[in-house]
Amino acid sequence: MSKRCSPMIRPSALLAVLFSCFFSGPVPLSAAEKVPVFEVITVDAAITPPIAEYVQQGIDGAAKSGAEGLIIRLDTPGGLDLAMRDIAKGILNAPLPVIVYVAPSGARAASAGLIIAISAHIAAMAPGTNIGAAHPVGIGIGGGMDKTMSEKVENDAVAYVRGIAAQRERNADWVEKAVRKSESIPAEEALRLKVIDLVASDTEALLRQIEGREVSLAGGKKTLRTKGAVLREMKMGTGQRVLAALSDPNIAYILLLVGLAGLYFEFSNPGAILPGVIGGISLIMAFFAMQTLPVNYAGIALILFAIILFIAEIKVISHGLLSVGGIVSLVIGSLMLFDAPDPSLRLSWWVLVPAVVVTSLFFLAVIGLALKSQLRPKQGGPEGMIGQEGKTVTEVFKEGRVLILGEYWEAQSDHPLALGTRVRVIGVKNLSLKVEPIEN
Repeated sequence: MSKRCSPMIRPSALLAVLFSCFFSGPVPLSAAEKVPVFEVITVDAAITPPIAEYVQQGIDGAAKSGAEGLIIRLDTPGGLDLAMRDIAKGILNAPLPVIVYVAPSGARAASAGLIIAISAHIAAMAPGTNIGAAHPVGIGIGGGMDKTMSEKVENDAVAYVRGIAAQRERNADWVEKAVRKSESIPAEEALRLKVIDLVASDTEALLRQIEGREVSLAGGKKTLRTKGAVLREMKMGTGQRVLAALSDPNIAYILLLVGLAGLYFEFSNPGAILPGVIGGISLIMAFFAMQTLPVNYAGIALILFAIILFIAEIKVISHGLLSVGGIVSLVIGSLMLFDAPDPSLRLSWWVLVPAVVVTSLFFLAVIGLALKSQLRPKQGGPEGMIGQEGKTVTEVFKEGRVLILGEYWEAQSDHPLALGTRVRVIGVKNLSLKVEPIEN
């Protein structure tokens, strides 16, 4: 009996095993080997509101996607205080681990970048990078601050960074020195002083070193899993890239000049349309950019005054004094426009000098053409006929006819003129010309 049944039992048992493996095997396997994912964003510009928005969207997006953490590659010369505080607030309250990695080699986390780095759950740097120089500076309308206000701002910044450093268990004393004395140190020194948590040559080395580390989140402790982690880059959206580009003071300055030149063309030549459209769009974009930058409105006023002086040169005979005043006003206004000690928030000399020269030459050329047209002999009316040449088509003395500019005119002369004589107009009375012969 057993020999007869075995051929029938074996196929059914085999099918049962295959059926069980096919339907039940993959479920525990995928659950046990879920691959950790880290979202990565790159901040390699001055800290401005568009950058702050990009970082916050990165945190929110990583949390919604269920990522293990967010890595911020940082390379910044500093930026605006309000934008920096928005980023730090977002990191401190993030629902997932945020790793700030100052990289690649040669990068820096200066000024606002220091506060962003120490806000992170894990702060790392690549070899050959530096961090520090976070002394607050007075920017905005009116220029610098008096001593009392400067002390208030400095003490506020010190309290702010010490609080963050204490929360992240980092060296609060050195961070205070970076604020009060603008100290800056390389990556290895920052690690030794416990300003950062580790030095990593690249992102893969960073992930290996943070494997198994425990970080404190608002919801409790979390142990990082990085083995076999997948990195997923989060790029800026098109709109964010445009806003970030507009936040560059050099671009904002060029847009301002283009806008003013376009409106000048439109007002001087009504109906041209295109210059007015370009000028209006450029001015709107420039003003939008300036609301995110430390703008000194005295600089804007001086630039507008320079344009007024250039326009006045056309209407008023000043022998060039108004043009000189316009150039001086344009130069001073351009220098004052962005009142920030941070080079990343100031105009580049490579942009400022050519822009001032080109703008000045442009308006001087327009002024020259306008003056030339004003000095040109009139082409219409009685005055425009004086000096025109033609020839007699009849004998001319007390009366006769001449051909001038393709038109026949009644004419008279002080001396008798034969038919076909070349003549020049020396006077106009009513519709009769007074002519004289042109001697060969």
